[in-house]
Amino acid sequence: MKKLTMKSVDLTQVNIDKIAELFPNVITEARDEKGKIKRAVDFDLLKQELSDVLVEGEKERYQLTWPGKKEAILTANSPIDKTLRPIKEDSVDWENTKNLYIEGDNLEVLKLLQESYLNKVKIIYIDPPYNTGNDFIYKDDFKKNTKEYLEESGQINEEGMRLVPNPSSNGRFHSDWLTMIYSRLKIARNLLKDDGAIFISIDDNEFDNVKKICDEIFGTNNFITAIPWQSRQSIQNDTDLSTSHEYIIVYAKVRRQENRRLKESNINSWFKEKTFAFYPLPLDESKFENPDNDPRGKWKADPFDAPNVRPNLTYKIVNPNTGQEFWPPSGRCWRTEEENYKKLLADNRIIFGKNGESRPQLKVFYNEKRQFGSVENTWFDGTRCGTTTEGTKEQQKLFDGFSFFDTPKPTRLIKKILEITTAPQKDDIVLDFFSGSATTAHAVMQLNAEDQGNRKFIMVQLPEETNETSEAYKAGYKNICDIGKERIRRAAKKIKEETGADIDYGFRVFRVDSSNMKDVYYAPDKLKQGDIFDLTSNIKEDRTGEDLLIQVMLELGLELSLPMETKQIEGKTVHYVAGNSLIACFDDNVSESVIKQIAAEKPLRVVFRDSSFENDSARINVEELFKMLSPGTEIQVL
Repeated sequence: MKKLTMKSVDLTQVNIDKIAELFPNVITEARDEKGKIKRAVDFDLLKQELSDVLVEGEKERYQLTWPGKKEAILTANSPIDKTLRPIKEDSVDWENTKNLYIEGDNLEVLKLLQESYLNKVKIIYIDPPYNTGNDFIYKDDFKKNTKEYLEESGQINEEGMRLVPNPSSNGRFHSDWLTMIYSRLKIARNLLKDDGAIFISIDDNEFDNVKKICDEIFGTNNFITAIPWQSRQSIQNDTDLSTSHEYIIVYAKVRRQENRRLKESNINSWFKEKTFAFYPLPLDESKFENPDNDPRGKWKADPFDAPNVRPNLTYKIVNPNTGQEFWPPSGRCWRTEEENYKKLLADNRIIFGKNGESRPQLKVFYNEKRQFGSVENTWFDGTRCGTTTEGTKEQQKLFDGFSFFDTPKPTRLIKKILEITTAPQKDDIVLDFFSGSATTAHAVMQLNAEDQGNRKFIMVQLPEETNETSEAYKAGYKNICDIGKERIRRAAKKIKEETGADIDYGFRVFRVDSSNMKDVYYAPDKLKQGDIFDLTSNIKEDRTGEDLLIQVMLELGLELSLPMETKQIEGKTVHYVAGNSLIACFDDNVSESVIKQIAAEKPLRVVFRDSSFENDSARINVEELFKMLSPGTEIQVL
């Protein structure tokens, strides 16, 4: 039987495995901190493998670096001995919902989700701290114990939150923030589908650094755009210039090459292979008209010239009405080759302005183009996408006149992102790991209600405590997660009342906690003789079967939204995940009769505890039973 590790993925070893497949000669051996032999990489040899000249030493290169960058890479790759615990009392419609709300440090959560949501998330939207000098940043140090950390920062609470202020007087003002965001983005990329993308809200303080980090993590070719968003419409008179915008930086996971062409036979063949899955907006018919009574219906005139200079697309066009000659404007060319132009002209698809005396233009017909829709532009103005004032008013309507967050994002902004990047009926997953007031969850439900969609959200938020003098604390919200969860509940109620839509209004709540396993599970060699009587079980006494089930699901790569069911078989508690995808029994001394009934279900995977078997002979007997009754089952043990 295979023993589960009950740890998050060790990304360092995963990367070493990938390198070994390409360059087996650079894999060597080294001793770890415990003196054990492990696989390692000969980096000098790897450098030579990746260079076409003799590598003799370090050379200057173009890169973004800062004190703490290597620490960020190490932090991102290191596994953790933690888990997620189900909090059913805070959840809504636990049995049926596909949405998740996770409380905890988002770096730890991203690590824990690596197996279950690898390459499954369509869109990530985050609104991280902007590093204005008044923000808190996440301080990641998995080596210090609670006492040491408390002495260092004075900021840690009983939940173990690692929040420290990052004032501009700090000598590492940018470095600490970059170290924080780098490790999270590095892990988050693994969760995205190949046609997925990440949208990052940011302002001028860290705009250039975020873009450089994303160039490194996602690749410069995968940069889509930086969207200016009109975050406010009012004017500030206490600054040199009134800042009315922020940015949303957009990167694709994998950006395909753009491909534009026009088939000779049909103007409809204009297309652009999607950089990633942007979905078209409905075409505005009011922008089309038919002044010449063309039998093909309404049309609008588009420029016939295009960017760049290409010899085969550079030729003289003569206006047949006036004889006037035209060449492409400087630095541009025509949209088609000359033969194609002649066919378009003969088909009455080329015009020379309303009076027949201007530059050539292409007639684009509404009936032909509407199936392809319209492309969104990169200026997200406040009229179309809302402002922070609108975001504040939305919260006030939900929370009896109170807004517990400063400058919150409006629902319409996130909804606009979802409209152009997610398909309603494809079960797209939307992740926000700086959830804050849970605007993203609100936007997902609102859009689903409007287009009968089936999108699912995963919200992640650190349970940062509210100030005791704040209105939020006085209203009973002890931390930000309390506000976020209640915002989802109230928004769901409001949307259902207004639309009557039959969508998923629920969410499962999970909370980051220490592993369900005692230290002896991970380091049995450290067990002392005096500890034996205290360690009759390798599982912590306060943990339930459902706690164990969730940690097993995380290791086996099963989504936390899958249906879960518990049955009693001869007095033993048996857990089922997605039918027979996983069956687990964590009770002691499981009888052969119960084993046979489980095997009869022909599960894909089955998990027991060591103590489920009376002795080694019983364990071997279980393996033989499954070989006979369900040979395809993978058997694992805690």
